[in-house]
Amino acid sequence: MIVQHNHPLNALNTFGISARAAQLVRIQSEDDVQAWLSDPLHRSAPSLILGGGSNIVLTGDVKSVVLKVEIMGRRLVSEDDKSWVVEAGAGESWHDWVEWTLSQGWPGLENMALIPGTVGAAPVQNIGAYGVELQDRFDSLDAMDLHTGERFTLRAEHCGFGYRDSVFKHASAPGPLDWGQSSGEIRSMGLAGRVLITRVRFRLPKVWRRDISYLDLSRKAEACGNLNPDAKTVFDWVCEIRRSKLPDPKVVGNAGSFFKNPTVSAEQCADIIARDPGVVHYVLADGRFKLAAGWLIDACGWRGKTLGHAGVYEKQALVLVNRGDAQHPCTGGEVITLAKAIQTSVYERFGIRLEMEPVLV
Repeated sequence: MIVQHNHPLNALNTFGISARAAQLVRIQSEDDVQAWLSDPLHRSAPSLILGGGSNIVLTGDVKSVVLKVEIMGRRLVSEDDKSWVVEAGAGESWHDWVEWTLSQGWPGLENMALIPGTVGAAPVQNIGAYGVELQDRFDSLDAMDLHTGERFTLRAEHCGFGYRDSVFKHASAPGPLDWGQSSGEIRSMGLAGRVLITRVRFRLPKVWRRDISYLDLSRKAEACGNLNPDAKTVFDWVCEIRRSKLPDPKVVGNAGSFFKNPTVSAEQCADIIARDPGVVHYVLADGRFKLAAGWLIDACGWRGKTLGHAGVYEKQALVLVNRGDAQHPCTGGEVITLAKAIQTSVYERFGIRLEMEPVLV
């Protein structure tokens, strides 16, 4: 277990915001968690679990203990006639993991290529892209209770997956947790800050079915004259599309998509279409409609705009970026000011309240 004090966090968050952790603990195994919790003072101290730092906005120095998850490992757990079950350590890079599974001949994650962050953070956000979400391929995960040190396994029915949501994003109740509870009882519990995910398993179907229904992918297929791409080709297309639209965090600091795509009723969607026929929208299975948040922001004139040292990416209005430098760094406060200004504009024009995706720390 490695413990570092007054540690800079600007290289550990993809937005590149300057901040420091009073104490940073590098978690490289389950034993490191047990060692940390063996001290009652540590067990009772507030903590922040940090993966790849791709979905947070630091609003100042972090007084909580930062638990930097760096548990590695990749393996095939089991297989049967229908699927492979594969496992990754929570500290593995998500994109590297997707690429590795394909190289082993296990397709199914290719639509989620190039999403920043770590495997352990993926279930928290229920990440998704181009028509596929993590919950579509999820099998189970291992985690540890940060209050008791107990190890346990959760399956999909326990995780409360929703659109960019899970039980891991909601505040937990005080007191002991009973992992013998029914699925419904566990799903209703918030586990934010209470558990640390150590390993995640995915069930990848042997009868692979391509999903290129998402507009960008279907256009790419038509342009390439290939309506039946294999999984590696879909992976390559997703990477190409994302790179053409989204900034590389290593070059331009950002936290990926900053707002969730809002869901509206059929009546609300029809009203918006009547006023703005070009609005990008998708019908959902329940009859509601999902609107493209990036289009709404763009329609309000925010693309390429800057407030302070935070800006809106010129190629994709859904992404906020770091416009600061060493002399004039971007602060978390500037990012939030810009985000709230965008929310106000969209609400005033469309009557829709955009919800931020990143966690504010």
